[in-house]
Amino acid sequence: MAKILIVDDDITLRDMYGERLKAEGYEIDVASNGEEAIQKVQASKPNLILLDIMMPKVNGFATLDMLKNTPEYKNIPVILLTALIQDENKVRGLDSGAVDYIIKSETMPGDVIKKVKDVLAKSGEASSSQPEAKQEQPSTPAQ
Repeated sequence: MAKILIVDDDITLRDMYGERLKAEGYEIDVASNGEEAIQKVQASKPNLILLDIMMPKVNGFATLDMLKNTPEYKNIPVILLTALIQDENKVRGLDSGAVDYIIKSETMPGDVIKKVKDVLAKSGEASSSQPEAKQEQPSTPAQ
């Protein structure tokens, strides 16, 4: 089962994405700022991180820089999920190593979930713990 760390100081968004991703079969951990995120990454290396930019203590850009400059964490895919709509922020995030930059106000939650699945599939991680339940057994012809 793939582990996803959701880092956002907005508890409502954190909980909403957490519940949606749990329903898809992912293991979820949460952090409310970059400092807490780094501690969570050290404790249980996630397979993917959804990271807000504007947060207290350590912001998302600084957190992304710390992750990408630490050899044991640099390959964890990070999707920036933010309210910042300026192109320079998107360029900065992608240039710093994020695999995608999603603007919260322009993206439906279902599209964020799809992006998470796509990124995990590309990185070779299990997409969820439910694939067996979704497979249908082939029917045998009546004899």
